Amino acid sequence: MKITVAGIGYVGLSNAILLSQNNEVVAFDISIKRVEQLNNKISPIIDPEIEDYLLNKKLNLSSTLDKYEAIEDSEFVVIATPTNYDVETNFFNTVSVEALINDIRTINPNAAIIIKSTVPVGFTEKMKMQFNYEDIFFSPEFLREGSALFDNLYPSRIIIGAKSNKAKKFLSLIKKATLKKDVEVLLTQSTEAEAIKLFSNTYLAMRVAYFNELDTYSESHELNTKDIITGVSSDPRIGNHYNNPSFGYGGYCLPKDTKQLKANYKDIPNSLVSAIVDANSTRKDFIADSVIKRNPKVVGIYRLIMKAGSDNYRESSVQGVMKRIKAKGIEVIIYEPIINDKAFFNSKVIKNLNKFKEISDIIVANRITDEIKDVESKVYTRDLFETD
Repeated sequence: MKITVAGIGYVGLSNAILLSQNNEVVAFDISIKRVEQLNNKISPIIDPEIEDYLLNKKLNLSSTLDKYEAIEDSEFVVIATPTNYDVETNFFNTVSVEALINDIRTINPNAAIIIKSTVPVGFTEKMKMQFNYEDIFFSPEFLREGSALFDNLYPSRIIIGAKSNKAKKFLSLIKKATLKKDVEVLLTQSTEAEAIKLFSNTYLAMRVAYFNELDTYSESHELNTKDIITGVSSDPRIGNHYNNPSFGYGGYCLPKDTKQLKANYKDIPNSLVSAIVDANSTRKDFIADSVIKRNPKVVGIYRLIMKAGSDNYRESSVQGVMKRIKAKGIEVIIYEPIINDKAFFNSKVIKNLNKFKEISDIIVANRITDEIKDVESKVYTRDLFETD
């Protein structure tokens, strides 16, 4: 059986590898570099399991720039293209998803379409009506950056936004490829599946925001945040996940998903969902003010990436802090090895770590590492547990 996966990001790539264990999978992307890397068994993203499977597992996987080659004769087409949040429309930019649905309808109208890209609630039903195409359903992903394939091999749950025979067949393909036994499965309608994705990520963002505000209170009153969080998290109903203070939630999913859910509410009464979005900005204000109060001449930003082992710095929380500090006329320099440019948003990128440490009056680090422990007196961080 041939399956097409459109989009070689961490969602698309992890699904392509998962399904290619037992099926012919063709990955389609518009990036020449990503296509070439995948055909040479090189992972375009940092993910240990993906790198291992590409090199050491028997996979029936190829990649192409040709959408006709990719889509024709496929029984299923998985869409996993980026849907960034558009601040002007207050909705995800779904242009790439819509274009692919139109292409699939033209090239291979018998294929079932599975949307993995995160979309607004109600989007899939809208597409079914707009394109007069019944076999479209949404199936959310719950993946961590750097562990996407692992999370697909050992899923917390599998949710399919349809109850048709084709949806059940796709579910069986996923279950056959996973390594976790007795995976919880839920078949819903696509609109409910879309809501599950947004509400799940918004809840995680809420936890991040909650413990960040706990930390803001504690630091403002010179209390021991770590002790308070340890005591609070000892309650099994609360637990100790997502409780390490940070500069705010960031990354591929949480910022855009929370904003999208807020936008989906429109005229529906709400307080909490809107507050979660606002809390992220408030936290960055507090962090920036805490750094500015120390009157530094040069502030060093240690790493833009979200966490160790990641190559993603899009929407990283420290960027918001950095912009607020620069707005006060303070010089900001950056240490980020994965950036090849000499500057990032008009801030100098320092390649030499020792030079970076020497120049910086304060080093702002969302997460502490051994690399900067020798200058700990310079470091400003709220990382109390040294976890992601």
